Amino acid sequence: MTKPNTRRAEGRKIVQPLSTISTAQIFLCFLQLGFTAFGGPIAHLAYFREAFVAKRHWLSEAQYSELVAMCQFLPGPSSSQVGFALGYHAGGWRGALAAWLGFTLPSALLLTLAAVGVLATQGLPTGILQGLLAVAVAVVAQAIWEMAKQHSAGGGRLIVMLLAAAVLCVFSSAQATVLVLILAGLIGAISFRPTSSDTQTAALRAPSFPIGILLLCLALSLLFVLPLLSTLSPWLALTDSFYRAGALVFGGGHVVLPLLQAELVTPGWLSADTFYTGYGLAQAVPGPLFTLAAYLGASVPALASPLLGASIMLIAVFLPGLLLVIGLLPFWAHWQRHLRVRAAVIGLNAAVVGLLLATWLVSIVPHAWTDWRGVALTIAASTALQWAKWPAWLVVLLSTAAGFALAMV
Repeated sequence: MTKPNTRRAEGRKIVQPLSTISTAQIFLCFLQLGFTAFGGPIAHLAYFREAFVAKRHWLSEAQYSELVAMCQFLPGPSSSQVGFALGYHAGGWRGALAAWLGFTLPSALLLTLAAVGVLATQGLPTGILQGLLAVAVAVVAQAIWEMAKQHSAGGGRLIVMLLAAAVLCVFSSAQATVLVLILAGLIGAISFRPTSSDTQTAALRAPSFPIGILLLCLALSLLFVLPLLSTLSPWLALTDSFYRAGALVFGGGHVVLPLLQAELVTPGWLSADTFYTGYGLAQAVPGPLFTLAAYLGASVPALASPLLGASIMLIAVFLPGLLLVIGLLPFWAHWQRHLRVRAAVIGLNAAVVGLLLATWLVSIVPHAWTDWRGVALTIAASTALQWAKWPAWLVVLLSTAAGFALAMV
């Protein structure tokens, strides 16, 4: 196993020694985010950066940016993959599992309860949802600013960032995102020259090369094995459907919707009304949108146990992305030693900032700023986070309360 340097100066910041981070601490930190991280995958990345880079210093800004860049290329839920890799970096396999459970459990439980009828299915009141989205606008804006200072300083990097943002504002598909990132990497490899700060990045924790190869082979082989077993039982058939959806999705949770619809509604496993009710509820809970799988697994009549159905389908949809991100880590760490690869990562990181900016402009701001209340809540949340330095969880609670109160005006 490759072990990273766990303590080094970065300006005035010191990366915390990984030996001081317990599995319980990892779980509790991600559990807090699982209850408060609203706003979708891009917002989740901003919350992660605030929690683990700016506040706790579990890893450096450069290390975090490399994780984000790597996960953008992989199929699966990018924010959950970054969270899983953060947990692995902090605490090995136990840390990875603790991170995934903590971040996923709150929304998965809420959606499972909704599926069995314990919760109402109307979603969150408008005012509360507006308050949550306002915090997401503030958190993502802060992350974009900080990451831009790190990765888009200088004419060439700034141009790559702005071009990536402009293209992705117009073409927001997953294919366009992957293409823009590939082109940015090529531009970086050809045009940029790594500086000493670009080449002296502490390594991320990674498994050995044999373990990495094993994980990648397992992820690929399940794509071929599960369809062969799918005729044996409804459980295996649905496991195959959810695994395939998780393995073939680029671009985040929303892209999985048509795949799961084709796998569940068209064959008759679920009604369209049940499917879209679950999708609507998934928008109103924190954490990853892939936890929609828990609602769907608990709702399929052919599966006798709602809790078991939710658990198995949840694991199936997340498993391919998680195997891929940990399997790729040792190769990613090896590639980083080559100057051309480092130069490509410079271009890639600049494009990732552009991706964040485009998503903020196109997807987050319009949903939060529907009237003056959204703008006012965003200004208040930004002030509390940036200048008052209040913790994100407190800002989330106050913003939701303020949003509910303003909705009554």
